[in-house]
Amino acid sequence: MSAYAVTRAYHFSAAHRLANDAFSDAENAEVYGQCFRQHGHNYLLEVLDRVDHYDLSATVPALAGVITTGENLARTFWEWLEGALPPGSLRRVTLVETANNVFEYCGEPVPGEVTGHGR
Repeated sequence: MSAYAVTRAYHFSAAHRLANDAFSDAENAEVYGQCFRQHGHNYLLEVLDRVDHYDLSATVPALAGVITTGENLARTFWEWLEGALPPGSLRRVTLVETANNVFEYCGEPVPGEVTGHGR
């Protein structure tokens, strides 16, 4: 591992329940208690990555042809995520390049939709 590393934090909310398909509902309730019922959490996922400072344009094939400004990266990440998430669930992608340079993309405006968002 390199001497430098970065930890990325991802926050998300999700529901789940603990259940073993081989058990009856009564057995699951006995084993998992309150966690057998549907419930949710606000998760924090931390991912540790080594710092490489590699060239995005040269090493990420999906960015071929993209001028990698903060604005274009935010829009490209939106496009990647939008296709992987349930329709309409993605609201905003924020890319923080530096403490002073923050880029947000909220998708293309829908005709007739009121635009604007708080931060």
